[in-house]
Amino acid sequence: MTNEIKNEEEKISLWSQIKEDFSVPKLNDPAFNSNFEIFFNYPGVWAIINHRIANRLYKKGFEKLSRAISGISSFFTKTDIHPAAQIGRRVFLDHAIGVVIGSTSIIEDDVLIYQGVTLGGVSLDKGKRHPTIKSNVVIGSGAKILGNITIGSNSKIGANSVVVTDVPENSTAVGVPARIIKKDNKRDKMAHNELPDINKEMFKYLIERIANLECSIKKEENCTLEEKNEILEKEYNEFIETLSSNKKE
Repeated sequence: MTNEIKNEEEKISLWSQIKEDFSVPKLNDPAFNSNFEIFFNYPGVWAIINHRIANRLYKKGFEKLSRAISGISSFFTKTDIHPAAQIGRRVFLDHAIGVVIGSTSIIEDDVLIYQGVTLGGVSLDKGKRHPTIKSNVVIGSGAKILGNITIGSNSKIGANSVVVTDVPENSTAVGVPARIIKKDNKRDKMAHNELPDINKEMFKYLIERIANLECSIKKEENCTLEEKNEILEKEYNEFIETLSSNKKE
């Protein structure tokens, strides 16, 4: 991807790239009304544009100047993007506040990132230690993607998920740590209300198990512990099998 981004930069001038960045909100934000709003209501656009400038300077050896530009941009846009990070075309930071993108991160084209997202490292070793985000990925609010891992193209990361392993293309990952719960995604939406709550299912299982044990201890009338446990075990095993099958696919 390093060579691909470099080739794209050779094909398009910095000014043309900045003009393209200004047009991105029209494609990704249904609340967009006019170009006037870009100057005051889209810190993510300014964060990307400032990064374009800082990144070009960083590659030319002006590291201190590029870090200064990134620092000033971080102060005004409330985002933290290292000037060495590689960001493709038409990347949109929606609301942008709290976004952190590490130095060896690679973000391909047409990626949508919501507020509070972190593309971070888990090691102090030099070299590639931040994520690679493939094209057409959607990352929900507050998600943390950590380490030298790859998020496959057309995938979605649920809000507040913590991703520490690779996510295949066309998949949806949710939870802490994130699990693959769906494949064959479409780009058109990020319907968080339709995503299953893995932690909720696990807690439900534990609570019902405890209730069954209490019922047995108290020897309540008409308490059929074995039947309830069989039903509960069946539901739990089906849930685990669903997760395992999705992960294998």
